[in-house]
Amino acid sequence: MLRTRTTSHTAPPAPEPTRQRRRRLRVACIASAASVCLIAASAPAPSPLGIGDRLFPHLGNPGYDVTAYDLAFTYPGSNSKPLPAVTVVEARTTVDRLERFNLDYSHGTVRSVAVDGDPAEFRSAGEDLVVTPAKPLRYGDTMRVTVRHDSNPVSTEDQQSGWVRTADGLAMANQADAGHRVFPSNDHPSDKAMFTIRVTAPDGYTAVANGLFAGSTRRATGTTWTYRTEHPMATELAQVSIGRSSVLRRTGPGGLPVRDVVPTKDRERLEPWLRRTPGQIAWMQEKVGAYPFETYGLLIAEARTGFELETQTLSLFERELFTRSEYPKWYVESIMVHELAHQWFGNSVSPRTWSDLWLNEGHATWYEALYAEEKAGRPMETRMKAAYRASDAWRAAGGPPAAPKAAEPGEKLSIFRPNVYDGSALVLYALREEIGRPAFEQLQRTWVSAHQDGVADTTDFERLASGFAGRDLSRFFEAWLYAPKTPPMPGHPDWRSAAPAGKSAKSAR
Repeated sequence: MLRTRTTSHTAPPAPEPTRQRRRRLRVACIASAASVCLIAASAPAPSPLGIGDRLFPHLGNPGYDVTAYDLAFTYPGSNSKPLPAVTVVEARTTVDRLERFNLDYSHGTVRSVAVDGDPAEFRSAGEDLVVTPAKPLRYGDTMRVTVRHDSNPVSTEDQQSGWVRTADGLAMANQADAGHRVFPSNDHPSDKAMFTIRVTAPDGYTAVANGLFAGSTRRATGTTWTYRTEHPMATELAQVSIGRSSVLRRTGPGGLPVRDVVPTKDRERLEPWLRRTPGQIAWMQEKVGAYPFETYGLLIAEARTGFELETQTLSLFERELFTRSEYPKWYVESIMVHELAHQWFGNSVSPRTWSDLWLNEGHATWYEALYAEEKAGRPMETRMKAAYRASDAWRAAGGPPAAPKAAEPGEKLSIFRPNVYDGSALVLYALREEIGRPAFEQLQRTWVSAHQDGVADTTDFERLASGFAGRDLSRFFEAWLYAPKTPPMPGHPDWRSAAPAGKSAKSAR
């Protein structure tokens, strides 16, 4: 997930105070009635639904499973104007009779909805779009929902768009809950689907999206670029780049196509960093197995977000990470590896619920730290011992790794606290100490191969780890993942965690 740059023991001083460099927190409130065109106003008021995620209870929707999205955006040549868009959702019903269903969507005007070609009624309810098809659907039916809408790239005081406005266009950062502010969807990582993405942009712009390039068509109004994924993807991992960009291509291990998207003016300056990616992919493959997707690359955007993001096959990075002298080489490369590791942990194997977030961030932080140890002589043990000292404060502020506290009011991204980064990597360190390095390394490889292209949760990981340990590890995981205090570190009885300092622990967010 999101990876911020911090002033921890592993990173150099940041150009801004650390707390200011934390995530630009997204504010999400109920959409105004004006944001979605309403019809059938006399019908009973619909309600926002959800699949009951503990941290985001209104995300996702029951009654159907999405199999594919087809997204079409038309960029008007300005990143402050709405993009005319058409979203097609293909899904299969999972209930006996579906008379009405919800899509997650807000922050854009809906013009029409059709189900299997027939006009459908639609209304808004919170951040949901409630659709009533012309006739009910039965269990196992396939449906094709076509929504014509505008996608608004401008954030408001009430809603933060998933679009990121860059110096020359747009990019996406939909994590954790902003995908439905870009396009109608079942916006939860447990419902992954295939994606086709089409972007029409005026001459002089280049559009790139997740997956492989599937062709372009020139028209009087500009060029339409098409991309398709070859593996299912969660909505929060969707990426579209529109800008005055260059696409730089190279070959990765085993002939893997690697393509980077950079501001054209910076292509020579950024090339020394970009050429490191194939070697980093090879390093990760040695650790956990074959790269799980059809392509990879970096999208370097001239924007200020405060984070990097592992959007599937095309990770988003701020330009300043590579251009500011405050960041030494080893640190920049370790952050590159963090987002790369997410392609296995979080993207290929997606979390079943947002409480399973530690599996994503803990593993990505683990390989970030391991890369720094092996390539730059930054000892893993030193980093983990420092994390252990802070771990009780992190648990007090954000909850234990597998039971993170809900976001604070108006701060939905505050679930991304240190307890799910270094705090969760610390759990993996304790697990390696507990079961031994050979079993731990085999566990990692098996985890990503067994759950490739799927979703998994903490219980799945506990069960697999117990199998490799040859004994029941439930008490170990109960203490390390759910206890309010950090348990003793196996093999390091001298390690101590500092007591939380009251309210000051909150500043660790």
